Amino acid sequence: MRLRFLPALLLVAVMAGTAFAGSQGPGISPDQALQRLKEGNARFVAETPTERNLSAKRLATSQNGQTPYAIILSCADSRAPVELIFDEGVGDLFVIRVAGNVAATDEVGTAEYGADHLNVPLMVVMGHTQCGAVTAVVQGAEVHGSIPMLVAPIVPAVTAVEKSNPKHDRAALVPKVIEANVWQAIDDTMRQSPIIRARVAEGKLKVVGAIYHIDDGKVEWLGEHPMQARLLNYSSGPAKAHR
Repeated sequence: MRLRFLPALLLVAVMAGTAFAGSQGPGISPDQALQRLKEGNARFVAETPTERNLSAKRLATSQNGQTPYAIILSCADSRAPVELIFDEGVGDLFVIRVAGNVAATDEVGTAEYGADHLNVPLMVVMGHTQCGAVTAVVQGAEVHGSIPMLVAPIVPAVTAVEKSNPKHDRAALVPKVIEANVWQAIDDTMRQSPIIRARVAEGKLKVVGAIYHIDDGKVEWLGEHPMQARLLNYSSGPAKAHR
């Protein structure tokens, strides 16, 4: 467990200018937020970006708080720059980046802040093709330092795919595990967070999976977890949902 999480989150809250008082949110529905992401990615792929929110005026307005419309949990891979992929700028997306797009304490807590205190209506867990973290776990690569603990949440996805595809070689398993790892991160988020579960059950938040294809820039949308009803029945988690 990474105990640095709580002080870091408190600092984020103060810097955001919202403390824990909450935000009215972006004023759009989960489906509208998802459509906006799809349209932004289409512009990125077509190489017809809009003038994103990067101006001095936007930077000045952001001092009054933030109202992002989507939480994106994605990999830290430098080939997957989230704001560019969705043609967005300052204040539009609440981005959480970590190797392998895993959902451990820090990532889930940060998502809770976005959902419950900023009232963000959409959360996307986005993996990507050719993911180095997933490939390392699939191949059983030797890793050092803090990396074994970092990639540990990927192991259940590898185990599940191996069980379903016992005759596949290691290389053939990687794309399947990349998708399974997206579902695993959503499962881990729901299991750890009563806050996220409650907001999904109330229709205030939608959580979907996606895979970014680094060869052509397209985002493949996977939709909600196929076993979301089971995930919503979890009773685990460190705290009750904040209201």
